[in-house]
Amino acid sequence: MEMSLLFPVGFSIFFLVVVVFLVILLANAVLLVRQAEVILIERLGRFDRMLTAGIHWVWPFIERPRTVIWTHIKDMDGKRHYRFSTTLTRIDLREAVYDFPKQNVITKDNVTMEISALLYYQITNPKAAIYEVSNLPEAIEKLTQTTLRNVIGSMDLDESLVSRDRINTKLRIILDEATDKWGVKVNRVELQEVNPPADIRIAMEKQMRAERDRRAIILEAEGQKQAAILTAQGSQESAVLEAQGEAEARLIRADAEARTIDMMRKAAQGDPLPYLIAVQYIRMLPEIMQGKNDKLILVPYEASSLAGSLASMKKIFENAG
Repeated sequence: MEMSLLFPVGFSIFFLVVVVFLVILLANAVLLVRQAEVILIERLGRFDRMLTAGIHWVWPFIERPRTVIWTHIKDMDGKRHYRFSTTLTRIDLREAVYDFPKQNVITKDNVTMEISALLYYQITNPKAAIYEVSNLPEAIEKLTQTTLRNVIGSMDLDESLVSRDRINTKLRIILDEATDKWGVKVNRVELQEVNPPADIRIAMEKQMRAERDRRAIILEAEGQKQAAILTAQGSQESAVLEAQGEAEARLIRADAEARTIDMMRKAAQGDPLPYLIAVQYIRMLPEIMQGKNDKLILVPYEASSLAGSLASMKKIFENAG
């Protein structure tokens, strides 16, 4: 009776173990690879094939994905970087960005600066990225650091501060050639921060302020010079126009007087000079008599001449009528 009871219990346990074993076997035999990912399969420790996007079957315990160590750097607060490593079996084929922490570099004129950079790269040959180098991100970081030191070391301070584009291009070309063996394509390299020492920054700020002040003085002087030139030109043009106007007015007055004399000559049928003298004399009398009421005024003109002029005027008006 006891044996008959133990048999069903033992069979149930054995069946449960078999089911669990089959589930584990099936789980290890089926691999789902997502888009833009690959898995490298090794058979008995040797590279066999590369699995791309889709569902794949592998032999459990005989075939297994290759595991790699991958270093990551996480920016904590812009000043501190946390470095950690993980174990991966899937290689991401998308473009990745690697944020390098700040490092000290020395320029050609022996100035120490802090520089941080961003590197954009993409794995083009996963097999080479795994089997040609150990820990690809760390290898790229060390290569970038040494290359950056070499590039900055060939420049002086001023040149390194104004040549970011040239430095980025030079770094990209050098890193792309060096990482080609690792199956990596370096797309871009960007310098984030270039920080010279504090005393040099203060000196540079003073130099920039002095340069701005100098430019402001030059611009002000140029403005004053241009204003003076324009003022002189305006005064000259105004004087010319005034002279031209006065000359034209004189010509008009002279023409009018000539016409008047001609008309008088025709009307009087004689010399109009006495008439003109009399007219001018009469016009000047108010100015001669102005402010001299309490004094004796001697009129410097012959009465006979004045009378003759008036008679001539009378004769002219009579003839004109």
